[in-house]
Order: sequence, then structure tokens, then C-alpha cells
Amino acid sequence: YWTRHLREAVRFSDTVQYLQGRGVETYVELGPDAILTALASATVGDVEGTAFISSCRRQRPEARELLAAVGRTHNQGVPVDWAAYFGATEDRWTDLPTYAFQQQRYWLEAAGGEGAGLGAAGLESVGHPLLSAAIASADSGEVVLTGRLSVDSQPWLADHDVLGSILFPGTGFVELAIRAGDQVGCDAVEELTLHAPLILPERGGAAVQVWLGADDGSGRRTVTIHSRDENAAEPVWTRHAEGTLVSGSGLPAAALTEWPPPGATPTTVDGAYELLLERGYHYGPVFQGLKAAWTSGESLYAEVSLPEQAHADAARYGLHPALLDAAMHVALIDDGSSTDESTVLPFSWNDVALHAGGAPALRVCIAPSGPNTVTVTVADAEGQPVLTVGSLVSRPVSQEQLSAGRPESLFEIAWRPLAAQAQAPVDGVAGPHVWGELPEGELTGAVVFHVPEVEGPLPDAVRSATGRTLAVVQEWLAEERFAETTLVVATRGAVVVDAASERVDLAQAPVWGLVRAAQA
Repeated sequence: YWTRHLREAVRFSDTVQYLQGRGVETYVELGPDAILTALASATVGDVEGTAFISSCRRQRPEARELLAAVGRTHNQGVPVDWAAYFGATEDRWTDLPTYAFQQQRYWLEAAGGEGAGLGAAGLESVGHPLLSAAIASADSGEVVLTGRLSVDSQPWLADHDVLGSILFPGTGFVELAIRAGDQVGCDAVEELTLHAPLILPERGGAAVQVWLGADDGSGRRTVTIHSRDENAAEPVWTRHAEGTLVSGSGLPAAALTEWPPPGATPTTVDGAYELLLERGYHYGPVFQGLKAAWTSGESLYAEVSLPEQAHADAARYGLHPALLDAAMHVALIDDGSSTDESTVLPFSWNDVALHAGGAPALRVCIAPSGPNTVTVTVADAEGQPVLTVGSLVSRPVSQEQLSAGRPESLFEIAWRPLAAQAQAPVDGVAGPHVWGELPEGELTGAVVFHVPEVEGPLPDAVRSATGRTLAVVQEWLAEERFAETTLVVATRGAVVVDAASERVDLAQAPVWGLVRAAQA
């Protein structure tokens, strides 16, 4: 069986189509991620009543994902042995009353005063999935909107994995800026430049603030977006984006009612997300929205949509960031004429206006307007205007750049060779002293103890090396003449310092632990 898989065509698409033809409506993937789920979904297309369910997702709790898969399977009408799941036996069943419930409420009503909600804290509720509260300055006219981002509160964020990092999408910053503009009566984003990526932790979240400057008298306000990792030891805020909001922009709304575009050439989107995966875009199901694509000259056209389970969530946004992000994917898979094989991210958004909100599916037109610059026209499934982007500039990004912004980045110990240099003694400065060759009287500077190499059985060698080192440390601590010195314990082969270090001296290695214990 496996030999045939390796040597012959798997014919995955043919098999899925065969199953679909036999009336199969529920597909469950048993594997470490949702790769086959995405392939099967792309093969069948958007068929009502058909569900593609993954039982395990990368970087998500296994038990929760498996239970969610069982629940979705149950919703599809597949029988589930819930008694086995809950461990229920006959002696644990409880009879319910045979009469109607009395319909009396015993819930505690929320009381006013301290802790009663945002209003009790003097804040205004924003009512947005990414932003919770807003407060206006009493004298400056500035406004601050606050919220919290996490893969727990917004699970779709985990589907935006770029080069191994859970990255808050650039379209998310656009959504934050547009919602902030709504708060103060600004109807367009004149400019929004992204400065630093917002890497979300796998556990916990990040606080986000959107600062709006005072109206300059012409309807313009500055906007800046900052975040702070709530797991960080120090409350450091990072500026991710800044720009300008305007009111009364009068940006035109363009429709896409003629569809498919007259004279456009269809482009296959089969394997699109496998291609993007190779380029560093690890998109999950919510971001895998590209359904169809066309080209006409240098312009690109596409249809995108959110999965059905995300439609209700889309109604809460101006334009769901995952859906707008998916609208850009047609440019990423273009046959190399508009993009290369590097990983690119949005850098600067200009003249952005939202004309209608809550769309679960889109038509999009992307046309080049300069080097690495495009204009974007977005309409709903009927072709009515949703969003226009005067110009969007993208730039390449590397894994190192994203890792530099990762909140949980770790330090490492790196051994770097130091070239030996002959150094003449300096008058009045004592050189290092070697233990066993110490002069009489008080000493200053460094005292170097070379741990002797011991032959013989390993247990005896360990006891000899650590015992000798312990005796030296105790003597150095006890004698007053060493008060102005630093003891340097030198080992050989005790740790791995480079790729050429093939062997660790197990007799010397425990000395490091001994000295660390003494330092503690």
C-alpha cells in the first residue's frame, strides 16, 4: 500500500470526487494538521451541507481540537457515542421532572457602581471584536481606543501564520484604523504606514491601543497603533502603525457588477495555498478564501469568501481582516509577473475608504500603479462597492525580521573564538595568578584554577575533579588575602563550544554545576 503511494499517483482529487458522487457529505481528516481538509474543500468547492473537518491543528491544544471535530461531526448528523465520551453508565442517569419548569429566574442582576462595566469606569463601549472601549480627552480632543488581541478571543488569528509566527495581519490594522475613524467621524484612511510586525503569543494576548490626535481644523487626525505583550516582564509598548484619518474625503466608490470581467482569462487556483505554503504563508482555513481568479492585461480579478462558520463573525466587522487578506492572495500566486517568490507583507495603505460593512464574500480587482504598488477595488458578491484602496505598497519580509519582533524570543549562549594576543605587562597592574603558583601576601586581579584532567574510571574521575574544585573554592572564600581577587575556574572539554566539539569530558562537566551552586 505505502509502496504504491510512493511510486504511483495518489489520485486524491479523483477519490474525493468519487465520494462526493456517492453522497458523502462529511469528511474528517485524521492527521497532524488541516492540509488534506483544505485540499478536499478545494476539490469539492462550496457545496451546501458538506463539511470538511480537521481533528488536529498545528499549535492548538489537541484535546480541544479533537472534541471540536467530534462536535462538528455530530452537527453533520453522524452518530456519536456520547455515553462513552462522558463515561456515563446506567447508575449515573438522572430522571428529569415530569412537569413543566416554573420559569422563575434566579440570576443575579448586574448592580451599578464599581466594577459594573465600562460605563462605571468612565469609558465608552466600542462594540467591536478587536476594540472594547474608548475614552476622549477632556481638553485636548484626543481619543484613545483600547482592546485585546489573542488567539483565544479571536481564534481566526491563529490561521495567519507567516514564516512560523502568528502574525496580526496588515488588514487588521486597516480595520482598527477604520473603526477608530468611525468613532470621531472620519470616513477614510488617508495614509497608514506599518512600522513593526505584531507577533501574537501562543498563550495569553496583547493589549492594543489606537491613539487619535486632535482635529487639525481641516478634518484630519493623526492615528497611531501600539501594542504590549501582556506576558512581558516590562510594560513596553511597541508602535506598529501610524498615519492620518480624514473626514469628507469624497473617495469614489467603484462597483464590479460585470462579472466575470468581460474579456478576462480564467486562472486556476488549484494548489494555490500549497504554493503559498512553500513561500512561508501558513494560512489556515479562515484565510484560505480564494475561490476563483482571472487576468486581464496587468489587472487581476478574484472571488474570495469566508468559510460558512465565519459568516456570522463577518457581520461584526467593517470588513473582516481575514477576508480582505484573502482578497490579496491572487497577487501572491500570480505567475511571477507581479510578485517574486519572496514573502511580502503590506507596508503602506493610502486613500482607503469603506463603503459597506459585514460582507462574507467579495469580488476584487487589483491593478498595478507603480513599483510594488497596486490599487485595490473590492465589491460584495453582487458587485456593489465595499472598499477602495488608492494605493497599497508591499515589501519583502524575512524570518529574521519577524523573529526580532517575537515577544518570547530567547537568548542563547554563543561561544566566539578570541585570537590569542601577546600583551606586554602594564606597570602597576597585576596579571592573572595561577593556583598552585601563588606568591605570598595579599593578591589582586584574577586567580586561575585549572581543573586537572583525571584518568581512571569515570565515577572516580568525577569525584576527584569536583572534590579538588570544591576544596579550592572553599579555601579561596576562607582566606582574607583573596578578598580583592576573582577566582576563575578553567575546564577543558566540559561543554560544547562549536560544531568541532565532538566529545564532552564527563569528569569535567560536573564542575560547572558545582561552581554555579557556589555562586548561588
